[in-house]
Amino acid sequence: MSPTHRTGPARGDRSGRGRPVVVVGAGLAGLSAACHLRAQGREVVVVEREDGPGGRNGVLVRDGFTFDTGPTVLTMVDLIDEAMRAVGTRVHDELDLTLLDPAYRGRFADGSTLHVRHGHEAMRAEIAAQSGSLDAAAFDEFVVWLRKLYIAEMPHFIDANFDSPIDLLRSPRAAAELLRLGGFGRLGPAIARRFRDERLHRLFSFQAMYAGLAPNDALAIYAVITYMDSIEGVWFPAGGMRAVPAAMAAAAERAGVEFRYGQGVSRLTTAASGEVTGVELEGGERIEAASVVLTPDLPVAYERLLPDLTPPRGVAGVRGGDYSPSAVVWHLGVRGELPPQAAHHNIHFGAEWEGAFDDLLKRGTLMSDPSRLVTAHSLHDTEAAPDGCSTLYVLEPVPNLAVGRIDWAAEEPRMKERLLGFLDAEGYPTDVVTDEFVGPVQWEAQGMAAGTPFALAHTFAQTGPFRPPNVEKRRPGVFFAGSGTVPGVGVPMVLISGKLAAARVAAYDA
Repeated sequence: MSPTHRTGPARGDRSGRGRPVVVVGAGLAGLSAACHLRAQGREVVVVEREDGPGGRNGVLVRDGFTFDTGPTVLTMVDLIDEAMRAVGTRVHDELDLTLLDPAYRGRFADGSTLHVRHGHEAMRAEIAAQSGSLDAAAFDEFVVWLRKLYIAEMPHFIDANFDSPIDLLRSPRAAAELLRLGGFGRLGPAIARRFRDERLHRLFSFQAMYAGLAPNDALAIYAVITYMDSIEGVWFPAGGMRAVPAAMAAAAERAGVEFRYGQGVSRLTTAASGEVTGVELEGGERIEAASVVLTPDLPVAYERLLPDLTPPRGVAGVRGGDYSPSAVVWHLGVRGELPPQAAHHNIHFGAEWEGAFDDLLKRGTLMSDPSRLVTAHSLHDTEAAPDGCSTLYVLEPVPNLAVGRIDWAAEEPRMKERLLGFLDAEGYPTDVVTDEFVGPVQWEAQGMAAGTPFALAHTFAQTGPFRPPNVEKRRPGVFFAGSGTVPGVGVPMVLISGKLAAARVAAYDA
């Protein structure tokens, strides 16, 4: 049968009476969309292939250890609160959140350490003690700059739907303010101009990797990510990061959202006019729908659910867009306690910086001198490891499958050996009880284009109205949420993407 089997109402019957909005996927984007749709008074059905909520914010339980397999850094909890309030509750009523201080421990190749402390005064004192009074004074101005960027950028260019690049002009004052602040310059040089200590350059610009770019290539507007974790703070929920989608799903369900777990969507159904009329599940059941929000990675969504449409640029495989670097993540359950100097998040910077990004993005090779993230959830998650044991989440950036030419079957054991040596040298316990290795091949098998969990890079040509849109005009009633569409990658961004998709549905049915 054709993937676009036609059934349902003709064009113009958009009222959706008696028909829900179907959200495909119960990750953070889908859960955000469901909450905001329910706030509009709509019936909402969330269909999720897995047995519970979470999506990329997953969980792995093995040999007495529990690992969060998705994002590890939680910022901007007000965005979770906004979704929670949409269904009648508050984030602090549903989640027990700990503010991490330090947010990060920065460990440098020369053996020195700098902590990202929470609060202006605490971070200023850290910089004064480690980098001197001039850089401490520069931090005062840096915070002002970050806040001004955030205020100009967030409501007008991130938390906003665009129908065309012309929409960039609808907030001329905000655009002028971003221009005045240097937001369209480069992030790395903008940081370097403000601080003498090169360690601070790295500590305040490594966030560009979240946008899929080297700091010297990323636009300064992406300092908004630095603002989110360095100024607003990094949090950790009791029960692990997996507690966030669980709490959001529970709140949505109490408010009347229906969840269908363990059921995948095989195709969309459409009317003769082309409008979507529902979904068909893999078991053959059909759910009639007023509209559908798709949250799988966009290449997967087009390939499996919209096969008759030519995807927009950046979606038709990796040739159509520039994808972010990938990462190896090694989940380790180990015997032994963490060293006393370890923080929840530990960034170990290699001596090389700009050349390491060239390795990833241009040469398609492993970093010759890698920087790595070690997250120790068991420091704050009592359920993560048995007594006397610890969990380690070790991340090393690597090339994606579009630019890389690495034989991962051969490289995996060598990578593990190097990472274990690195952990031992840095004082972490290395008596491995259980482990799980995830690299580009595994990310691709999970449905992530180019083998990267970070989707399209945030180049200028793939930002805002130039990013693949969250509405498919050729299939009326189909909308998108998630990291592949607007506004982009990261927990805050995908939460906003769900809200933006819900706004699209409201406008469609108006």
